[in-house]
Amino acid sequence: MRAIWKGSIAFGLVNVPVKVYTATEDHDIRFHQVHAKDGGRIKYDRVCTVCGKSVQYADIDKAYESPEGDKIILTDEDFAKLPAAEKHEIPVLQFVPSEQIDPILFDKSYYLEPDSNTPKAYVLLAATLERIDRTALVHFTLRQKTRLAALRVREGMLVLQTLLWPDEVRAAEFESLDGVAEPKPQEIKMAETLVETMSDDFDPGQYTDEYQLELQRVLDDAVASGTGKVAGRPESAPAVMDAEVVDLVAALQRSLEASGRRATSGRGSSETAGKKAAPAKKAAAKKAADKPTKKPVKKAAARKGA
Repeated sequence: MRAIWKGSIAFGLVNVPVKVYTATEDHDIRFHQVHAKDGGRIKYDRVCTVCGKSVQYADIDKAYESPEGDKIILTDEDFAKLPAAEKHEIPVLQFVPSEQIDPILFDKSYYLEPDSNTPKAYVLLAATLERIDRTALVHFTLRQKTRLAALRVREGMLVLQTLLWPDEVRAAEFESLDGVAEPKPQEIKMAETLVETMSDDFDPGQYTDEYQLELQRVLDDAVASGTGKVAGRPESAPAVMDAEVVDLVAALQRSLEASGRRATSGRGSSETAGKKAAPAKKAAAKKAADKPTKKPVKKAAARKGA
């Protein structure tokens, strides 16, 4: 990995030198845009709408247009003059309980490596955060943009996760949820039973990107065929919704049966279980009556045989 940022964490009067690395990577298969007729690559040209000439990237500035139509052009020098946090410092603003940060605010993740011959301050900060189960809120400036970020510990290493500003999270207001009736007790109990049957500890290693694997297989088959094109595949028939699934209780019941457990919630389920249990008990009793009984072995005979 290559460090994308170097600086230090300002923790009170303590400075913790660190290097910053991108923590995640994209494994999606990349495609080029081509001309469908002859397969030629599509190229984009930055053309000025005034003079009609191609413009190099170094000669491009940024412009803002106000609602009234006024255009303001800003250069790199103008952006450099704007107030921002120290470019090579990550100041700690405060420490907050980790559970108080809504996961919807998390944006990008970065690993922090100690950038010192004596990383004692790094280890001390990481151990302290892990012990008190708190997250440090910091300012992080990258590419002339200052973000609010969360500094936490993951497997003994400091991890920085940039956060969205509160006004960047949209308010969810859906009229379709207005006046919806509360779930019935039987529905809640059956849903809880279904959740319990599907519950387990989180192991990300057991999940794979099936779409990317299938896409790679299709591409490999196309390469192996030597035609450069994907062979046609029969389309699967669309799934027909069972009329019983339309009913919520029926759908929950079918889900429980599919998971290997039967719902026992509700009066109907209890009565059905009772009716099924009665014949079973009679059958068991009849089987026991028909079975020949063994004569008990006398203790004296047992001792003699010994």
